[in-house]
Amino acid sequence: MKRIPKHFCLAVILLSAAGVAQAQSAGAWLLKFGATQISPQVTSDGLSAPSSPGATLNIKPDTELTGSLTYFYTEHCSVEAYFGLPFKHEIVGDGAFAGIGHIGQVKQVSPTLLAQYRFNSVNKAVRPYFGVGATLTYFYGLEGSGALTAATNPGGSPTQISLGARKKLALSTQVGFNVKVKEGWFVDASVMKTFISNTAHLSPTGQSIKMKLDPLSVGFAIGYQFK
Repeated sequence: MKRIPKHFCLAVILLSAAGVAQAQSAGAWLLKFGATQISPQVTSDGLSAPSSPGATLNIKPDTELTGSLTYFYTEHCSVEAYFGLPFKHEIVGDGAFAGIGHIGQVKQVSPTLLAQYRFNSVNKAVRPYFGVGATLTYFYGLEGSGALTAATNPGGSPTQISLGARKKLALSTQVGFNVKVKEGWFVDASVMKTFISNTAHLSPTGQSIKMKLDPLSVGFAIGYQFK
């Protein structure tokens, strides 16, 4: 189990000591912390020659601690900024590479800013919402494995992986809802879809593979509203 960061505990203590909570109306703020799973929905071209026909890659999901800060311009319109710990995804073989297993790994952080519309009145216990905005994904820590070298450059130097773009700005859409559990406190669940693609390059073989990543993010959190 991962340890809960100290700043998470401090935030809960400070918010518990805050003044009387306000309704989710103009000028209100929401702060929440929880966990998010990011699952890339990978579709890719085949790895360029020389390789087996239909050799493709897949990327495994990862779950990390995340948080967000929301500001209400009106009782229905808000803007939310998401942040969190880095995600680490395992890269595995697929298609003609399905038997290879672990090929490598990549790390990423993906801060997101969304404009949201919230349904129902501020007095309702359940408030669904819809959001649309942008995600800036920064990829780093990309590593290849011995299995990748054996499949692409047997007997040669280790195969290295790089990306065509280390930073990608992409469209994100979101649906979710929060439920009041007591004065000021709420639980929240949301699903976000980000539309992003990239190209992986292998060296020294000179091969490449284009991939649509289009990750699906599912988050659960507990939060506090204040003004």
